[in-house]
Amino acid sequence: MIFPAFFISAGYEYADIDRFVSAPFFRKKFTALKTAKAEIIIGTAGFYRLFVNGKDITKGELAPYISNPDDIVYYDSYDVSEYINEGENVVAVLLGNGLQNNSGGAIWDFDKAPWRGAPKFAMRLSVTAEDGSVTELESDESFKVCDSPILFDDYRCGEYYDARLEIPDFHSVDFDDRDFKNAISVKSPRGEKRLCAADPVRVYEELKPVSITKGENGWLYDFGENNSGVCRISVNASKGQKISLYHGEWLKGDKLCLDNIRFNQQSDKQKDFVQKSVYICKEGEQTHTPSFIYNGFRYVFVEGITEEQATEGLLTYLKMSSLKGNAGKFACSDDVINKIQEITVRSDISNFNYFPTDCPQREKNGWTADASLSAEQTLLNFYPEKSYKEWMRNIYKALNDKGQLPGIVPTGGWGYHWGNGPAWDNVIINLPYYTYIYRGDKEILEELSTPLMRYLNYLFSRLDEKGLMEIGLGDWCPPGVKENEFETPLVVTDTILTYDIAIKAAFVYDVLGQEPQRQFVLSLAEKVKTSFRENLLDKQSGAVKGNTQTGQAMAIFYGMLTEGEKPKAFKLLLKYIEEADGHFNTGVLGGRVIYRVLAENGEVDLAYNMIVRPDYPSYGNWVKRGATTLWEGFYPENGRVLSLNHHFWGDISAWFYTYLAGIRVNPTGKDVTNVDIKPLFPEKLNSVSAYHDLRDGRISVSWERTNEQSITLKIEAAQSINGKIVLSDDFTFADGSKEKELVSGEYILIKA
Repeated sequence: MIFPAFFISAGYEYADIDRFVSAPFFRKKFTALKTAKAEIIIGTAGFYRLFVNGKDITKGELAPYISNPDDIVYYDSYDVSEYINEGENVVAVLLGNGLQNNSGGAIWDFDKAPWRGAPKFAMRLSVTAEDGSVTELESDESFKVCDSPILFDDYRCGEYYDARLEIPDFHSVDFDDRDFKNAISVKSPRGEKRLCAADPVRVYEELKPVSITKGENGWLYDFGENNSGVCRISVNASKGQKISLYHGEWLKGDKLCLDNIRFNQQSDKQKDFVQKSVYICKEGEQTHTPSFIYNGFRYVFVEGITEEQATEGLLTYLKMSSLKGNAGKFACSDDVINKIQEITVRSDISNFNYFPTDCPQREKNGWTADASLSAEQTLLNFYPEKSYKEWMRNIYKALNDKGQLPGIVPTGGWGYHWGNGPAWDNVIINLPYYTYIYRGDKEILEELSTPLMRYLNYLFSRLDEKGLMEIGLGDWCPPGVKENEFETPLVVTDTILTYDIAIKAAFVYDVLGQEPQRQFVLSLAEKVKTSFRENLLDKQSGAVKGNTQTGQAMAIFYGMLTEGEKPKAFKLLLKYIEEADGHFNTGVLGGRVIYRVLAENGEVDLAYNMIVRPDYPSYGNWVKRGATTLWEGFYPENGRVLSLNHHFWGDISAWFYTYLAGIRVNPTGKDVTNVDIKPLFPEKLNSVSAYHDLRDGRISVSWERTNEQSITLKIEAAQSINGKIVLSDDFTFADGSKEKELVSGEYILIKA
């Protein structure tokens, strides 16, 4: 069905935190013959809920998507045949602000976006009768419109809802709407009209509070774990009672503290609109769920209720996400590792509403580096590929005339002059690259080809006179200091990652059979590598400029050294770790590779101990201090606290699958059914079990120590999977060999 030509709105006025404008209801009656087929398409600059004859048929939460409407306007398609009656019918829409009017995004200039205005939508309903005749209804000024009880909605700020203003049976055919005003026709958004192919945002679990504590002027509800979603409120109240909900993730003492999810740049007025919702009651028993928001939180502080109302049933946590399925599972004999895996998975889920965000409370932004750093572990744990492909289309649209990317997507213009650079921009290659490696999806590479070359032409135009790169953000969030106080020189991380982008781009063009493009980026890659080696590497000692864990680990991992140079460089990495008393001391860029480099070079025990140790800084220290999601940084006790729900440290989960279980998917990049099993066996770990579902079948690996000298390894591989089992230096198969063809079965491993 063709996208409808006309957008309509309730008016031109739009909400702000200083001026509330209610979310509008729209409705239109129509007559249908006995129906054989009926379809609706609806596209919005904002969010919507869709009703047919009183039935809410919306695909999920926050429909249709979160996008820059100057780039892409999304629509959804519904088969509504079962809902259409012979005779009179009614279609209704409740419209929310979404990104079209996001006053809560002031820090990132969404409040100044060129598209900002009242939410609007376009709809076409096509009804084919049994006799073959077709009736079409399209959004126009004949739609009736009125204010809804939603006084204010902003998915970063919250919702204000007045139940006294509810209009019973508004969605019904018999409702008399003659006194309501008519909608107005408005200009269509500029963006491409596109059917949303991303997985929908849905409520996937409900939580009850684990404790309710009386505090000063209210009650603190603790749901036991940090997630994202909304609270459904159920209360028996008197008319006009005002209940305020403050959502947060951090207690300072015994009180909810919102300081870590506020910004210093916000005005006092704006700071009161941080994950705050207000519900004004009607008389009697009532239940309400917000329509167009989500929050990141563990705790809710509730004001305006009585002691009798402060019950377990008052609030129910509805956990929301669009991250799909369980592509894998990992467990082992170490409870600390299991907890790290659990909190990583929870951070992934709660930071995925259509696309990966940095955090679900403070920003809700599609930060490019966060998604790039997490790409591999997300694909091992879930099925994000449909949503990745849709978000990549928004990333390509965000390329400006120079070929430059912003640090967040979507954006209204913020992030081109700060917040980007190779370490962030590499999302343009890493998401398609890892999706291809793990799923064999060539289409995502085909869509990448042209925009990638646009970006590469920009990137290599930014090399300095020495052929080095130093233009963006660096090794973000090292432990114990402010996030931008990293020690590794920016020129080191930028130049290395520029090389990595080019090498992966060459791989993409090779897969696509585009040889001139492949040769072009390979030549650029070699020039960058040569410049790095001439200017940033001491070839005699193996030291990388800056003398940091991050510089050494990244140079080794990304192939900046010769085989002969690696031992000296690795020895220096071990020296830097020893000088840090056996702790890691990297930001997120070094944090993604340091444990991989250690494991690849015979130091899996050191890596394991660095991860699980209970003292600061470490993942184990997070667990010891009660983390239920990954934090943005490694903060000392009583130190500065930022977000407590970030997934960009989550590659540690990929380390569990890849090194502890040894599952290496598509190691050559040529066959998604090819898996090598290369497990490592830290001395303090007694058992591991993991599986990963490939495109064509499952691979399961488990191992257990039977005594100090032997390990039992069990493998179950679908018939479609091929590969080999390769052992590390410290173990052999019972027959003395180190390598076997991948075949399902039980293997006895003997300590060498």
